[in-house]
Amino acid sequence: MAEVTAEQVQRGRGPDPAAVARRKLLTREVKTVRERLTSSTGLERAFDNELLRSFAQYRISGSVGTMVLALAAAAAASLWLPVYLAASWCGLVLASSLLIVALSRRYLAKRPEDIRRRRWRRLFALAEGLQGLSWAALLVLFAQVDAAGAKIFVTTMLLIVSALTVMLSASIPIAVYAGLSPIILGIMLFFWDKRDIDSVTMALMAASAQLFFIFLANRLYASSVATIRFRAEKDALIAELETANANSDEARRKAEEANLAKSRFLATMSHELRTPLNAILGFSEVMKNEIFGTHANAAYKEYSSDIHGSGQHLLNLINEILDLSRIEAGKYELNEEALSLTGVVDDCRHMLAMRAKAKGQTIRELAEPELPRVWADERAIRQVVLNILSNAIKFTPQGGEITIKIGWTAAGGQYVSVTDTGPGIPENEIPIVMQSFGRGSLAIKTAEQGSGLGLPIVKGLIELHGGGFHLKSKPRAGTEVTITLPAARVMDALPALPEPRVRAA
Repeated sequence: MAEVTAEQVQRGRGPDPAAVARRKLLTREVKTVRERLTSSTGLERAFDNELLRSFAQYRISGSVGTMVLALAAAAAASLWLPVYLAASWCGLVLASSLLIVALSRRYLAKRPEDIRRRRWRRLFALAEGLQGLSWAALLVLFAQVDAAGAKIFVTTMLLIVSALTVMLSASIPIAVYAGLSPIILGIMLFFWDKRDIDSVTMALMAASAQLFFIFLANRLYASSVATIRFRAEKDALIAELETANANSDEARRKAEEANLAKSRFLATMSHELRTPLNAILGFSEVMKNEIFGTHANAAYKEYSSDIHGSGQHLLNLINEILDLSRIEAGKYELNEEALSLTGVVDDCRHMLAMRAKAKGQTIRELAEPELPRVWADERAIRQVVLNILSNAIKFTPQGGEITIKIGWTAAGGQYVSVTDTGPGIPENEIPIVMQSFGRGSLAIKTAEQGSGLGLPIVKGLIELHGGGFHLKSKPRAGTEVTITLPAARVMDALPALPEPRVRAA
């Protein structure tokens, strides 16, 4: 794993994923180059083992066909040769085939770490050469036969054997060349002193066929290597995916443990902090209001007010942190009821009217008439409206204007929009203010009091209702915050019940 630099630690980030990927790729390439340098074929050691294993498996599976071909060739050769010569030659071919099968079985029985690849490659090439030599011995037997069809039979049979050798031994090129060399040399010597047109034609056809077989062997070898390489890359990718999945599971487990620990910590700390805070708020309020008599020094009353205000701020901060943690953990329970969105906004505007009046601000409210009630949590909706309205009052300058709009959305839901004439938020800071404890540059410069949890709580509470949150702002153009509730939460008015008719007596 890549080491985390000091700069990354200071920024609170982990290692760069791109750098980690590049380092893994470089490590893999170095390992591949090292294995190629220690391999006699220029391939990775795993590839050498796979090619040798393919040779052994192909030779075992093709041994029955090779032996049947030898028996058929011996039976056909007995038409021109004495039976004992044909049988002896067939025994030689079968013995060489059994030798390759025995070597292949012995190779497959060994563990990969115990295999000496160069030694086994030479053994397979030697065994293939012996089999090719045993097949080429058929030319010696037919050297003095001048009967019709003998040359065609011998040439055809050896070309079939050459094709079979290429198909079964293509994964080891040196074994292919060792098996073809005796046959090619034997055919050359067999037709060396023959000048008739039939012999020349057959010699040229045999030479062309052998060249094609060599070309085919190279193509099959390249195809085998490509297949093994593709399989190795696929296995490596699967291994990386399994590792990533295991790391993801471990990270999720740790995150769940950390979240549980956080919840326990917040639950404990909220109780531990609220208990002394209640005493601080109570006694400071008593001292601030001078219930037990006036202070000997007027400054004590001011200090009591500061203590009470600071305690109230700390209590609000604790409540906001607990609310946000419950929202993030999905433990926030909505107490839903039918409520009027316009009524909630009116209450919040009256609660904050004194703060706006102290800054000379004007609050305008524009509501569409006869909006039906919505099914929502009144406490949550009230907290949402208070947060966005208090933010607008906080950042709007003296004499500014704040506009509240309540109405229908295009989808049939309802919305609340709060627009101010403040300095606005730069576009690159909008993601920052939407993060927990995130504060914009304006709030930092003006030292505005706040925890940076207001907007994340607003967004979380609205999303719990299935609604939407949108913030639009530009520097020196003010800020507009819009919350929406879906149409599913708008309550349709029920028709009036018909009055029962009174029957005349």
